[in-house]
Amino acid sequence: MSKHTKSLDEYIATATDNIDSDRAVAGKLLMDLVTALGQSTDKYKHKEFGEVASKYLETLQRSNEQLVKLAALLQRREGIQDSLSDKEKNDIFDMIKENK
Repeated sequence: MSKHTKSLDEYIATATDNIDSDRAVAGKLLMDLVTALGQSTDKYKHKEFGEVASKYLETLQRSNEQLVKLAALLQRREGIQDSLSDKEKNDIFDMIKENK
């Protein structure tokens, strides 16, 4: 291994930084688009802006998926249990019963 090879922790930190950066940019662009759409009187802009907005939302969704994958990787690495405990299952069941 060369001394320039990154460790898993370094890759995770880089990925997390990239995810945060991508989310910030996509969020800002989406808010700018919503503002522009609110100021537009051209009803055809909704279709055009909607297509662009969907791309920004896809970016946000992909970053969510990446965060979930990173969390699962860290859980596996740290040996954290994937399933719910009996208490958690019972708590969820109780909440369901209360809402009926």
